[in-house]
Amino acid sequence: MALSKKQGIAIGVIAAAVVAVAGVGIAIGLNRPTEAAAAPEPSASASASSSEIEWVHTDPVPEAVAALKASGFTPITPGKLTVAIGAFVPPLSYQPDGTTAATDVAGTEPNFGALIAEGLGLEYNPVVVAWADWPLGIQSGKYDLITSNVTVTEERKELYDFASYRQDVLGFYVRSDSKISKIEKSDDISGLKVIVGSGTNQEKVLLAWNQELTDAGKAPAELQYYDDNAAATLALQSGRADANFGPNATSAWAAKETGETKLVGLIPGGWPLQADIAAGTKKGNGLIEPVNIVLNEIIKDGKYADLLKVWNLESEGITSSEINPPGLPKS
Repeated sequence: MALSKKQGIAIGVIAAAVVAVAGVGIAIGLNRPTEAAAAPEPSASASASSSEIEWVHTDPVPEAVAALKASGFTPITPGKLTVAIGAFVPPLSYQPDGTTAATDVAGTEPNFGALIAEGLGLEYNPVVVAWADWPLGIQSGKYDLITSNVTVTEERKELYDFASYRQDVLGFYVRSDSKISKIEKSDDISGLKVIVGSGTNQEKVLLAWNQELTDAGKAPAELQYYDDNAAATLALQSGRADANFGPNATSAWAAKETGETKLVGLIPGGWPLQADIAAGTKKGNGLIEPVNIVLNEIIKDGKYADLLKVWNLESEGITSSEINPPGLPKS
């Protein structure tokens, strides 16, 4: 893959950091909705280690550069693409220990932002923002684009244009030595003890599945709630819980780093509907079409697969980027 240290330093996360930040793959997003794994303030960080993670880069995409010129879109800062990013938790986006610059923020989301900028022939200009601040920032013209684990919804599509680049999925993870090999439907959780965050999308799925089991005269799953990540981790590793159900991205990264958990099932983040993660910009400003061209080019040439492989997120890959795909319905 085309790699460079220009945009970021070699980084990684040791198991101890994953325990502290990610709960060894089982407790990320424990008490938050799936998407709001992006919600912590930009001060969140992770320790660096000898595990080197470098950025994937690309060259300008002629078709995208031409489309950008024809679109009439004018970057906030000439020659640069100002991208709103978070700094919350690996593998999505985080500030490695010992760094303070936005250009050092690592993970899938800032790397997607950098690839888009490079593909458009612009300089990547990241700005770390709190989750609550990006909507107004995009609307007011403070940022050109956001790549920060944003789920496409019908309500958001009224104000923003999107180009998809990942699936929004939830993952069931068990101990690496567990005999459980598959969790895909309600029958698969019958009688199991499952860790889940209160008030989350994943809790809604489990409650619906438990209702199906009860209606069929079968034993429902026992849902376990923890406010403390360390306690949830201990519960899974000690056998007091059989599985964890939460945002796949963070759990997948922790599983790769520690080897203590394994994936046994993926469920759409908007269950029963599919949900998409996408780059977003102000509606009608002309930027999204060139962005979409870049994303489809990196999917085609393999750099997209390279990026997902670095962060153990191959399971969230898509075969093509779509402009304004169907979004989750208004509540």
